[in-house]
Amino acid sequence: MVTIMPSAAPNLYPSQSRLLRALGERLRTARLRRRFSVTLVAERAGVSRPTLNKVERGDSSVTMGTYLRVLAVLGLETDLEQVGAADPVGRRLQDAELAVPRRAPKRASRDTKLGGAAADANDDGAS
Repeated sequence: MVTIMPSAAPNLYPSQSRLLRALGERLRTARLRRRFSVTLVAERAGVSRPTLNKVERGDSSVTMGTYLRVLAVLGLETDLEQVGAADPVGRRLQDAELAVPRRAPKRASRDTKLGGAAADANDDGAS
């Protein structure tokens, strides 16, 4: 299977870019607290040193899987379990029990409209 990477990083809103940069900074701080070198974390995560540097800068072109591998090397992967756990907006919507749009009923088939006459005409009389 061939994976083609996008040629450019996805465009993010400024607030999203700030969040990603802050995540990168926290990962770098966690690495330094553990006194892990860039080379060590990159090897354990299975990425190159330049990719790890991109992670620590919060580059949006790096895959989510790479961020997860770096989190795992630092022992922080369980923090992802908190993402979306509270979801106050989703819970409010669920509690409001908003009506789910229903599809229109299927149109009646030709046989149903003719009262079964088309089916009787095709019957060879074998009963």
